[in-house]
Amino acid sequence: MCGIIGYAGVEKAVPLLLDGLESLEYRGYDSAGLALFTPAAELLTLRAAGPLTALRKKAWDSGKLEGGVGIGHTRWATHGEPSEANAHPHRSAGGKYTVVHNGIIENYETLRRELEEEGLAFSSQTDTEVIAQLLERVDTGDPLETLRLALPRLEGSYALGILYEREPDCIYCARKQSPLLAAVTESGTLLASDAAALLPYTRTVFRFEDGEMACLRKNGLRFFDSDGNDLDKTPAELARHVTAADKSGYAHFMRKEIDEQPVTVRRTLEPLLPHGAVELGAAEELLAREEIRHVLFLGCGSAYHVGAVGRLLVEELAGIPAAVDLASEFRGQAALVDPRTLVVIISQSGETADTLQALRLAKEKGARTLSVVNVEGSSIAIESDSVIYTKAGLEVAVATTKAYSTQLAVVYALAARLSECRSGNEPRDFLHALAALPDLMEEVLRASEAPALAWAEEIYTAEHAFFIGRNLDYAAAMEASLKLKEISYIHAEAYAAGELKHGTISLIERGTPVISLCCRPEVVARTKGSMEEVAARGAKLFCVTTDASFRPERRILLPKCHPLLVASLAALPMQLFAYHCAQLRGCAIDKPRNLAKSVTVE
Repeated sequence: MCGIIGYAGVEKAVPLLLDGLESLEYRGYDSAGLALFTPAAELLTLRAAGPLTALRKKAWDSGKLEGGVGIGHTRWATHGEPSEANAHPHRSAGGKYTVVHNGIIENYETLRRELEEEGLAFSSQTDTEVIAQLLERVDTGDPLETLRLALPRLEGSYALGILYEREPDCIYCARKQSPLLAAVTESGTLLASDAAALLPYTRTVFRFEDGEMACLRKNGLRFFDSDGNDLDKTPAELARHVTAADKSGYAHFMRKEIDEQPVTVRRTLEPLLPHGAVELGAAEELLAREEIRHVLFLGCGSAYHVGAVGRLLVEELAGIPAAVDLASEFRGQAALVDPRTLVVIISQSGETADTLQALRLAKEKGARTLSVVNVEGSSIAIESDSVIYTKAGLEVAVATTKAYSTQLAVVYALAARLSECRSGNEPRDFLHALAALPDLMEEVLRASEAPALAWAEEIYTAEHAFFIGRNLDYAAAMEASLKLKEISYIHAEAYAAGELKHGTISLIERGTPVISLCCRPEVVARTKGSMEEVAARGAKLFCVTTDASFRPERRILLPKCHPLLVASLAALPMQLFAYHCAQLRGCAIDKPRNLAKSVTVE
């Protein structure tokens, strides 16, 4: 949530900052701003509410584009409405410190009252302005020493980019529980909250750890620990499959990312199935310890839906009791975790705040922790006992598609490996089908485009839609419902088909769209019965199925596949359906209202 960019170098900073913010806009787009030291050492601040185009226009209209040191920010509102006054950067009352910030300062109200009692006036509703005011309040004339005094007073999370009025050649920065990266290039140094902003310039980055600070100048980069001592940092290489944001001719990133799924799933599976058998790399040692008695999947949003699939697979393939919980609700379930529990943490960014806190609590309980993430070197990856990386590459659209599919691929491989650990026998039929999954996904994408569009043309004006399914189909229905609601703004809910008659069938009116996922052979007959129940009450029925003999009026037929892999195939037409509904409704598909890509606040 929110994006930070900074540059100190010999090039003009403003074009670089604006381009960097554009690559980060998927992380926040309520408002944006930048601060720049001009050649005369004047500190210029520009802010604008709304999309980045408003800030870009304001910057060009100002004519003040000279200067090689600056910071920028694109915001997803947490404290205060989206407005120019609440946009970053925020400057202290006396003008000494200018700050951009990602994260949440939990005790900002206490600090604000304290500062106001000392006579300081605030111009925004944000927690970030408190940081700028606090820095000026404790200023010693040495920004590094000032940071050492101020940062311990901030409770919560932060990634900070800071300009100090008296040092127009430097950007100061610090991190606690919110991602931050720096890089050195031929023209200067760069700061960013996400690799996407650095990829056009370098693949070699320095990752901030909690408590670390740095100073960026055009001729170099210095890191410091929390006591102000110099640190010798080792750079990291960004993964080769990570690419910069490019639509490649598509109208939207989401549509491009839907089509990329067969490639990214194949890329994810290749190192996990090198010779037809599962090899989980460093995670093998984690699974080889004393017997695992319980598996718990934790995630938020689509990652939770992946966990719902994982729970069913682990129980069916490996015979190990399993559960899935929302990471944000895990505190209430933590007492059930012990050293014989394998906790599988699922997160695209590896920085999801609720999931990160759940991971830490699981570790406190002695559980062994395995993360499934897409970003190398992310907080969840580092803090887990072991990690399996998905190979989705950069996913720009807020609504996940390829990250979801690659997470499913990892969970399939994990369930198969747990089965072998428990019984000593590989589920060979399942693994053979898993290796062929990317080819089936290509087939489904080709065949589903036209019917998904036809369904969307019939449904897109509806106010409500319902998804039903059983077992794995219900897990897939939850994800399908989320996709539709988050990008088209159609109210959508998913229900276990057998639960309809226990209350929710009262919501069905004549013409209500009901989309049935009827793909797992073992439950098809019972799901058909639920479809008949809603049809009898006037519902407009749509069905995704693998049963060629079942011929409802509106059908998308999927190819036969292993019954435990149906969630991956069912996701594809539902993604296309949601995409076309949103397109027909004129929605901001890549940047749905009120949402952000990486949810780094609890």
